[in-house]
Amino acid sequence: MATSAKELGKKIIGYPERVVPVVTVKDWFSQFNRNPIQQAINYVVGLFPIIGWISRYNLGWLTGDVIAGLTVGIVLVPQGMSYAQIATLPVQYGLYSSFVGVLIYCFFATSKDVSIGPVAVMSLTVSQIIAHVDDAHPGKWEGPEIATTVAFICGFIVLGIGLLRLGWLVEFIPAPAVSGFMTGSAINIASGQVPGLMGITGFNTRAATYLVIIDTLKGLPITTRDAAFGLTGLFALYAIRILCDFFTKRYPRRARVFFFISVFRNAFVIVMLTIASWLYTRHRGGTKGKFPIKILGTVPAGLQHVGQPTIDPELVSALAGELPVATIILLLEHIAISKSFGRVNNYKINPNQELIAIGVTNTIGSCFGAYPATGSFSRSALKSKSGVRTPAAGILSAIVVIVALYGLTPAFFWIPNAGLSAIIIHAVADLVASPRQVYSYWRVSPLEFLIWAAAVLVTIFSTIEIGVYVSVCVSLALLLIRVAHPRGYFLGKITLRTDAPGSKDQRDVFVPLARDGMTNPDIKVSPPAPGVIVYRFEESYLYPNSSIVNSVLVDYVKANMRRGKDMSNVKLSDRPWNDPGPRQADAAYEQERNSGLPDIHAVVLDFSTVSHIDTTATQALIDTRNEIERWADHPVEFHFASILSPWIRRALVAGGFGLGTPSSRAPHEIAAVVPYRDGLGDRQLSDLRQNVREHADDIETGLSTSAQGKESINSFGIETTGYAPLLPLDTPFFHLDLESAVRAAESGLELRS
Repeated sequence: MATSAKELGKKIIGYPERVVPVVTVKDWFSQFNRNPIQQAINYVVGLFPIIGWISRYNLGWLTGDVIAGLTVGIVLVPQGMSYAQIATLPVQYGLYSSFVGVLIYCFFATSKDVSIGPVAVMSLTVSQIIAHVDDAHPGKWEGPEIATTVAFICGFIVLGIGLLRLGWLVEFIPAPAVSGFMTGSAINIASGQVPGLMGITGFNTRAATYLVIIDTLKGLPITTRDAAFGLTGLFALYAIRILCDFFTKRYPRRARVFFFISVFRNAFVIVMLTIASWLYTRHRGGTKGKFPIKILGTVPAGLQHVGQPTIDPELVSALAGELPVATIILLLEHIAISKSFGRVNNYKINPNQELIAIGVTNTIGSCFGAYPATGSFSRSALKSKSGVRTPAAGILSAIVVIVALYGLTPAFFWIPNAGLSAIIIHAVADLVASPRQVYSYWRVSPLEFLIWAAAVLVTIFSTIEIGVYVSVCVSLALLLIRVAHPRGYFLGKITLRTDAPGSKDQRDVFVPLARDGMTNPDIKVSPPAPGVIVYRFEESYLYPNSSIVNSVLVDYVKANMRRGKDMSNVKLSDRPWNDPGPRQADAAYEQERNSGLPDIHAVVLDFSTVSHIDTTATQALIDTRNEIERWADHPVEFHFASILSPWIRRALVAGGFGLGTPSSRAPHEIAAVVPYRDGLGDRQLSDLRQNVREHADDIETGLSTSAQGKESINSFGIETTGYAPLLPLDTPFFHLDLESAVRAAESGLELRS
């Protein structure tokens, strides 16, 4: 009874009569079951990379970290205040983000170079989110509350992505797309700061970039005395950098001295402008405190907003539509920077752990009143060039920021706003892609250059949010197009010979029959034997491209191979509606043309570039076989070369491929392994394969009757030489390489003739 039920169940699900050993789901799960306790321990320990290096910390590392940490801290203070202005927040919030960013990140970092804190693009995004919420709900929430909520929610999202090990999602956005919206954002930020640099007011500096530029040009006649401070500061910043670069080349032995002079230019310029502002405005404030230039004003000392963040559900709902772009910028910019410095300084970062670090930093930062922080390119470059040795340098930077918060806030009162605008413009100008970099995008991939250009133009003429979405969507669209329209070639053979004197070495290789822009067009490519087709497609075989591959193969066969059935002898009423065949007047000519074409015998598919195959593609391959066999009016062999995965083999076997008995005695691929020890060396392989059927099962068309009586390509005797088959014997149409697959197909053709 149990046996009958089992047989009935097999019949219902279509269980094959002949079972070929293939990889199983159990095999896949087994790779995850190896010592799960140890894997869990490794996962938890991996959340704190500091454990791996803190025990080896030494005085040599301390020296580099102190120099780098103090250097970054000195730059971070003026930059943090400047970026808070971009975010339309009081400057102290930039210092809160700076402090928490550099302090918390070092405990979770896998990059020693990256410096976390306020950045220009994220600050501009926060300002746009604040404006969006304020427009929808005027006066209901203050800017700092909105910014802190964004930091908490985005940090929590990024933390979840990292904990779930979904960092690979970031890889879907290519470097040109990131560079494009960064360049557009830098231009947007710089243009928005020029009015502050010149003291021009009266229009929205956060409108589309081109509108801001137009309004700025219109406002030049009303430039105020702020321009004296702003233009002087901007000129000084560039002058110091240019002079230091010049003297570094002129006096290379003093390069490090000039490097640190250049590094401290931000702090030097702010100090000089602050002193000049104090001297100019201290007696011109009047009774109402109105000064002739715009200055920073009172900056509260210390950490004023430490505590549990207040997350208003209504506020979260109001800014929900803005969270995706903020999250994308938060993780994209950081991962791009950390990978870049890891590549330059010869170490590998863990993207998932970096996302955890960013997530924890922003989530904890919300408890200090901080707004979203991420990796800064300029400060990371500075940190790297200063000789940082470990992430612990961030602790020194945090000390500098906290000292400034508690001890220097009275001096911040006199900082001119135009000077902060000069620092912002000077900083973001380095984010604009250089002509050399843009040209490299064009050289490598013109399509990706177009993605870069689209991201820049959309960001300039609309908003950063739309620019981010456009760059991401266009990148994904290009990826899908490449998957859906793979390159493929029908191959022929050429013989390569070495040009070494006296050498007779030669080998056959398969190259495209048509010109492909790679091989020498003057070399004649020999097509495979008549009746054999060799095709290679350069992509995974998946549902988006399966129909295209099917059309390419079937159309080629119909155009170049003989039709098995003479349609001129078929009544018009019996002909299919979509293939009427030749007209009566053209029947003789068509018959003569058709008889001159080769008869299709075998199709060889090179799977050396196919890493995946799915159900739809397998069905499309079955359809291809059926269509070709209907055209030829007899069975056609399908050979597969260089199958890369056991799961591809499993799918092909399920589709009825690889199991047919080939018409050849060509030897199977064999390679020397350990000698046989079980006494089977003198027996025939055909004797060992008692369960192998004499002909191939086709799950679509049934038994191939014309294949009966053909001897397997693998049924040859094994001598006692210590050799064994490399590939499984029950799938003789699966071959190790393309040459053996073509040889098997052609030898079967010779036997048939």
